[in-house]
Amino acid sequence: MTCTLENHRTELVALLSPVFASLGSEVLPAGSVEASNRILSQDLYAQLPIPAFTNSQMDGYAARSADLAEATPGSPICLPLGFTAAAGDPQITLAEGTVSPVMTGAMIPAGADTVIPVEESVAGSFPDLVRAHQGEPHGSAEFTAPSEPGRFIRTAGIDLEAGALVAKAGTRLTPTMIAALVSSGLREVPVRRALKVAVCTTGDELSDDQRSQGQIPDSNSPMLTSWLHQYQIQVRTLQLPDDPARFALAIDALQEQVDLILTVGGISAGAYEVVSQALSPLGGTFHHVAIQPGGPQGFAQLSQAAVLCFPGNPVSALLSAELFLAPLLRQFNALPEPAPKSYPLAGDVTSPEHKHQVRRGVIKDGAVEILGPGSHLVHDLARADALVHIPIGVSKLSAGQQIETWSMNV
Repeated sequence: MTCTLENHRTELVALLSPVFASLGSEVLPAGSVEASNRILSQDLYAQLPIPAFTNSQMDGYAARSADLAEATPGSPICLPLGFTAAAGDPQITLAEGTVSPVMTGAMIPAGADTVIPVEESVAGSFPDLVRAHQGEPHGSAEFTAPSEPGRFIRTAGIDLEAGALVAKAGTRLTPTMIAALVSSGLREVPVRRALKVAVCTTGDELSDDQRSQGQIPDSNSPMLTSWLHQYQIQVRTLQLPDDPARFALAIDALQEQVDLILTVGGISAGAYEVVSQALSPLGGTFHHVAIQPGGPQGFAQLSQAAVLCFPGNPVSALLSAELFLAPLLRQFNALPEPAPKSYPLAGDVTSPEHKHQVRRGVIKDGAVEILGPGSHLVHDLARADALVHIPIGVSKLSAGQQIETWSMNV
């Protein structure tokens, strides 16, 4: 039975949406590498304001604006120095009629309402400074202009008040969002549990022993593992022979350990199609989708895990992942849909009119060169930097014609 690309996508949404919804959550340190790009499982509220306290935006002098109101170039005002406020110091108090040297990020001394950058003082630089409990302050600073209240002062909570919403459930923890969470006093974050996927490649021909005739290396396992890792997925791999009984036993054991089983190979029209032979009696669905490459597709719902079945040629396997699994994983990980770019074709292209063809391309000299359609062309797949969709009903595209492309391998 043949179905359209859109219909098969709809089937997989129904298959995988319950899997994503059932994952639950786990708690991770807010600033950990493990939290990066994970998805919040509940709304989070600030425990601290941002900034946590009122602090200086500049290296300069904390002062009372009233003390400098009459300063002019012709009649400068000279004020004695108080203690210095450095970043990390407890708050000090500004004595009346003095200025306190203050460093960027330091707490504004109590009583001060303005900061004059050090370069705006007559000297243009700091003299010898004394912090609290390190002796008695000495020296003075001279100023030739007023400084209005609030100048170069970052007020506590001006960015976010304590108790305010920092991030809603479903938010992806980007590097900047992690910074906001940590800055708001959150030490731990509840995130959706990572999806666990088993990649199962099939075929008696898969072997690392290249001296044996008829054997090929298993390139699908490392390729799909690397591809899945970009979506924060925990991946394990398993290589299975063309034996339906052994395959069924392995899958049955796997479903207790993972959320999704991704099989590669064994679903075409040949005599040794182990995946379809093992899963069809369990309610698996296998059909031909009107796409090229990657026409054979399948899926199954077992008692404890979903199974997604891709064809075995590497190009077909990866394009199946891009076409059918990636949109769901992007939605699950709160990632934007990729935006296409338009390029002229470098040459004429033909396509089977009754199939949606997905071709690889190389962007060169402002045009897209379409590569061969073969599903075995692994090196072409590696050097491609664009995907081109040629829809059903289109049999030929001419050189120079504009076509939309989607980035890949970048």
